[in-house]
Amino acid sequence: MHDIIIEEKILSRNNEIAQENRRELKARRIFSINMVSSPGSGKTTIIEKTLEGLKDRLRVAVIEGDIRTDLDAQRLSKYDIPVRQITTGKACHLDAHMVRHTLPWVFGHGAVRLLIIENVGNMVCPAEYDLGEDMKVAVMSVTEGDDKPLKYPALFQASGVLLINKTDLVSHTNFSVGRAKENALRINPHLRIFLTSCTDGTGMKEWCGFLSENIPE
Repeated sequence: MHDIIIEEKILSRNNEIAQENRRELKARRIFSINMVSSPGSGKTTIIEKTLEGLKDRLRVAVIEGDIRTDLDAQRLSKYDIPVRQITTGKACHLDAHMVRHTLPWVFGHGAVRLLIIENVGNMVCPAEYDLGEDMKVAVMSVTEGDDKPLKYPALFQASGVLLINKTDLVSHTNFSVGRAKENALRINPHLRIFLTSCTDGTGMKEWCGFLSENIPE
């Protein structure tokens, strides 16, 4: 009982800070997404391709969440964009307080219009923590099971977009894109679903277009 009360207090305080983050981001007309997936789904590579697709359209900043290393931030630094690593230690997710401390850095880059937050690889804990983003983006790859939405419903329920990634490999797996979409929409009928491949470029133009359309005027 005490554990439940403590967890409720933690989440309540997190949500208060998330709302503060959201107000400040909106005031600066920055559209923000929180990308969540299991490890190895291809989130970082998707971000790389997104940066390539949007480089001539708008200024993007990235917050990278990881338990220990800054390897992903190093990968993205070559794109000449603001990128900041948050190392969480033992925590298996980012929270609103961590992001709160990073926002002054984001705002210091002036012309940023899109903030991409790459969460720690985990489909469970990040689903419960609002960071103040406009939208959660769930990523799953065809090298995982097409039953992922049924196993981790909280994430798919909380997300506005689902990227089904690595579609170039689907012929080498028993993954069913149709079943994956059906399972996801059963959990959340309002999900916008994109099929993507960073190898052959499938869906990246549509994904980048979707992000551009959501940038505040």
